[in-house]
Formats: sequence, C-alpha cells, structure tokens
Amino acid sequence: MRFSLTREVLLKPLQQVVGVVEKRQTMPVLSNVLFVLEQGTLALTATDLEVEMVSRVGCADGEPGAITIPARKFFEIVRALPDGVMVNVSVNGDRISVNAGRSRYTLAGLSADEYPSTDESEIVDRLKLSEGALKRAFEGTAFAMAQQDVRFYLNGLLLDAEGDRLRCVATDGHRLALSEVELSAGPQVKRQLIVPRKGVLELLRLLDSGDREIELEVGRSHLRLRRDDVSFSSKLIDGRFPDYEAVIPLGADKEVKVNRDALRTALQRAVILSNEKYRGVRLEVEPAVLRVVAHNPEQEEAVEEVEADTSISGLSIGFNASYLLEALAALTEEDALLLFRDSASSALVREPSHGRNRHVVMPMRL
Repeated sequence: MRFSLTREVLLKPLQQVVGVVEKRQTMPVLSNVLFVLEQGTLALTATDLEVEMVSRVGCADGEPGAITIPARKFFEIVRALPDGVMVNVSVNGDRISVNAGRSRYTLAGLSADEYPSTDESEIVDRLKLSEGALKRAFEGTAFAMAQQDVRFYLNGLLLDAEGDRLRCVATDGHRLALSEVELSAGPQVKRQLIVPRKGVLELLRLLDSGDREIELEVGRSHLRLRRDDVSFSSKLIDGRFPDYEAVIPLGADKEVKVNRDALRTALQRAVILSNEKYRGVRLEVEPAVLRVVAHNPEQEEAVEEVEADTSISGLSIGFNASYLLEALAALTEEDALLLFRDSASSALVREPSHGRNRHVVMPMRL
C-alpha cells in the first residue's frame, strides 16, 4: 500500500477521526486508525466500539491496500509538518514509512485484519433535516447532559422524533434543556433515541452550520449519519428517558422579560461573592426590577439590579447561577423570558418570541 497527499488534504480527515480514539484501550488496534485505499478513495476509520467515524478523501496517487497506523502519533506528525508539504506514506509489512520534505519517520502498524468491523445494523427509520439546525439544537442542549451518573440514561441526549419535528432533550436532574427543530422527512412512528455523551460530542465536532440537508439512519441499536465525505455511527443507550414534559412547569404565569446580556453579566458579577461550592444566587422580583443577590459564609454580599419588564412583586427564589448562565447562553434573542409559578417551583427560561428552545432550572434552598 502507498499513498501521497498534501499535508492540508490529509490533516482534515485525520482531525475528524482522531477524536474517536481513546488514550486507553482494551485492544491495542483500537489505538490505531484504519487506512484503506481503493478505487482512488482513501478511507480513514476510527472506533472505540461505541462510536465509529469514517472519513473519505480522494487520492489519485497511490497503490490500493489497507493498514492501521497509530492514531495520535501520525496525527501529531502530520499536524507539525509545514504547510504545503507532500506527505508520502508507504507500507512494508507492518512498518509504515512517512516521508515529507526532508523529514523521515518509521511507525509500527498493525494488520488491517485485526481491526474490528462494524456490523451494518438494520435501518428501521430515516430522519431528514437541516445540518445547521441539528448542530444548533445540540449546542443548545448538550451542556445539560449528566456526566457518569448512575442513572445511565441521563449520560446522553434524547432525540424525540414525531411527525415533522425533532426534539433534543438533555437533563442531569438539576436542570433540563430542550430544543426543537423541523424535519423535512420524519419517522414512520414516534421514535425516542438516547445518544451517549461521546456520540453527541463527536457529532458536535462533525456537524457544519450550513443549511444542507442531512439524513440520520435509525437502527435498532445504532444511529448513523452519512455525508459525502464522512459517515458516523454511534450505539444508542438502551434505557428509558424520564418523562421530560412532566418537568416543564405548568401554570408558570409570572413573567419576567429582561435583556439577556444584562442578566448574564449581573449573574457573573454577583456569583463572585456566592458560596464557591454551591454557586447559589437569589432572584428577587419587583415591578420593573429583577434583583440578583448572593451571600457567602464570610458574610459578604453582592446585589445587582437589572431592568425588567414585569409587574410581579414579592417573588424570591434561589438558583444555581451556573445553570442560569448556561441556559441564557443557549438562547439566541436579545431578550430572555423567565417564567415562574411560585417561590418553590422551577424556572422556565426561553426566548420571548417562541418556545422552540426551553430551559428548566430547579430551585435551590439558600
């Protein structure tokens, strides 16, 4: 096997797949990237047996074959080479020679036969939607996923598809984020899929912000995204996601409309004097004013006042400032709408003009 590509052309697919490779592996071959050259196309494959990424690039100068190359070492070498240099890779047994300008490297590879093959699972449904819309929905919800929670089904992101809409939902039990996007082709029946955390993060790296249409293939235990240059698949979490609609507060009729950036900066300043462990702040609502108050064990205090469009008076409720800040950062409009029911219930944070992006933050006792 032999192939030659410029550094820039080779670096792009390498960057796409190398993130899948874990530093610690149960099988040595999983630390490698599988290179397969056939019919003028070089395919790079990386997997950790949970997610798989395949990136393709045209390669007219080469001889067909297959080999696995140490992922991190090869990526760091290519990344460190000067711009415009031609990278020539040749394989002799399990030794890989890399020549670029006046640089020479020899790497130890492993046979392509040792690389695990991913079974093509049966496709039970297909979803079509805008790539940019899916990326924005992931960006607006992924931060609320749990990390290493014993409730394993929370360590991922729910895709709830029905009719012509797809909801992306994440929660860690303290807050919930929901973003809704339109489907140009929806599922045959209502589908709920839980994509694991790593799959979500890799998709976020992979997805572009443009409006081209992409297709998600839904298998019984896998989700696969196919594009001309790359395909990605992830195992799904086999579990039942909680009833997220029951978490969204009903009857939250106390509205507070504020400038989003003004509230964010007020929270960022006030939290400096909050308890460092719990980062709690108290929101106090009076007509035309939203007050942010923070205390700490040293008896220090911060009070920030923000102009607000509201007629509510006498409402006081505590929250984790970090959760409020992340919810506000996920919105896109100039103003934010905060909806409350009473001083003991969750807050609903969304854009004033629509409810496609909704964030629920649980109250905390201060």
